[in-house]
Amino acid sequence: MMPPRVRRLALVVHLTSSIGWIGAAVAYVPLVVAVLANDDQRVVRDAILVMNSIDWFVIVPLAYLALATGLVMSLATPWGLFRHWWVVFSLLLTLAAVFVLTEYSLSLRAMAAVASKPTLSHSDLRMLKDPGHAVHNLGGIVVLLVVAVLNTYKPQGVTRHGWRKQQERRVAATRKGRPALSQS
Repeated sequence: MMPPRVRRLALVVHLTSSIGWIGAAVAYVPLVVAVLANDDQRVVRDAILVMNSIDWFVIVPLAYLALATGLVMSLATPWGLFRHWWVVFSLLLTLAAVFVLTEYSLSLRAMAAVASKPTLSHSDLRMLKDPGHAVHNLGGIVVLLVVAVLNTYKPQGVTRHGWRKQQERRVAATRKGRPALSQS
């Protein structure tokens, strides 16, 4: 368990990185629209280059920081990593989002290399205007909002591991002659 001050600091870093990740993904939407809705090579090229920079210097670091601090928070607090279903689902969704983001980022890097060429062919422009930009961006926002809802409402339901831990605490507390504290 973390001391309260350290736990609050970790929570602030986790919330800031998570909210920042969502905010950066939302701010990314106009760039995606500019790429998909524009036939001007310069606009498409510049938007792809900006998207690549935002992706690698803002979104990816925030995603990894949110994942890391989420793991720290779950392991160092009574919620635990595998005690409650909402924590397990949040972890799985976040891992999936980080994996898909990393894969998308690698393809975006290749697109940025094409966009940095002095002239673009029609096939280059078609490749840059990939509808996958919207799918990844909007899909990522939906997944992040689902994780935010899970972490805010914390639906009831403990895993088998969580149930065993609750039973162990109850037994230990009754042996010491005091009532067990239940964890929701």
